Amino acid sequence: MRKLYASLDDVKNSILQLKGKTVKMEINKGRKKIVQYSGTIENVYPSLFTVKFFQGDELNIEKNSFSYFDVMCGDIKITDIV
Repeated sequence: MRKLYASLDDVKNSILQLKGKTVKMEINKGRKKIVQYSGTIENVYPSLFTVKFFQGDELNIEKNSFSYFDVMCGDIKITDIV
């Protein structure tokens, strides 16, 4: 079992503050596979949030959704790009 870093409300509020901003994400996909993306948090819903990723040029745009629990457990690390 993984250690929880913050409460669910804290994670939701911090992601809500990052909505519309460009962020850097590190996603732990298991078996020592960590993928890094940069993108924009588009929408924040009660149980998940969506991120639009930029890969190379503007023609390769991918959208994905993540749950707050993944952030809470440390599987996803989000850093604000200033």
